[in-house]
Amino acid sequence: MAIIAQLSDIHIAVGRGGAVDDDSGPVRALRAAVSSLLSLPARPDAVVLTGDLADGGRPAEYARLHALLSPLPMAVYPLPGNHDDRDSLRAAFGDHPAVAASGVLPQAPVQYAVDVAGVRLVCCDTSVPGSQYGNMDPERLAWLDATLAEQPGTPTVVATHHPPFPVGIPFLDDLRFIDPSGFADVIGRHKQVVRLISGYVHRGSVGMLAGRVSTTCPSTYRQLFLDLTSAGRAAVTGEPAGFAVHLVGVDGGATTHFLPTGNYRPLMEVD
Repeated sequence: MAIIAQLSDIHIAVGRGGAVDDDSGPVRALRAAVSSLLSLPARPDAVVLTGDLADGGRPAEYARLHALLSPLPMAVYPLPGNHDDRDSLRAAFGDHPAVAASGVLPQAPVQYAVDVAGVRLVCCDTSVPGSQYGNMDPERLAWLDATLAEQPGTPTVVATHHPPFPVGIPFLDDLRFIDPSGFADVIGRHKQVVRLISGYVHRGSVGMLAGRVSTTCPSTYRQLFLDLTSAGRAAVTGEPAGFAVHLVGVDGGATTHFLPTGNYRPLMEVD
């Protein structure tokens, strides 16, 4: 069984002086998330970062992010969100072979596939530079189709920043995928895909796409208010930060857990 942890919407940001304040909220929150991962009784085999890793896409933000993640002994796999800059992300994580090999042209999509304990993790780039919404254009869909076709017998998790399914929050649903139908068509053709995981929503949710369970991950920093009533504006809440842990068996079974950030221990034994 593969254990894949998911951290999302980290939003490391520089201050007015152009440096990252180590006492800032996003930094303290990421430290807590890393500590939480390290405290798990069964440590993950890998960690996937599903976008909005930096708040402004600046090299200093990615450099600090990389350093803050350095205590993790397992492989870390980043993908970009609408706040990220592809080239700066790729440069900062150039020590990750899959990331470094994902493109050579300026602003090439950061997308790749890796093996994690007998399971395949496919990281898709749904970002559109200069825009908040997500999209998988024909070239990226063709890449995904060909990548999935390479290992049809291996249970696969597909990761994106923008969720391809509606979450019920109107302004987020307007900005998720321009047209997710092509993505759904590709996923539907590849039966080994056992889970779709995304970020962007700043809270955990579960939906379906092409007959597959699809989830979004809590933010390591701030959670968005669950307003299902109107287009409204984004508002954050005092809900605890969190992350997700995905358990994927080599037989194709999959389970997802959402955990609040913190080092929790059993309080008592129960019958």
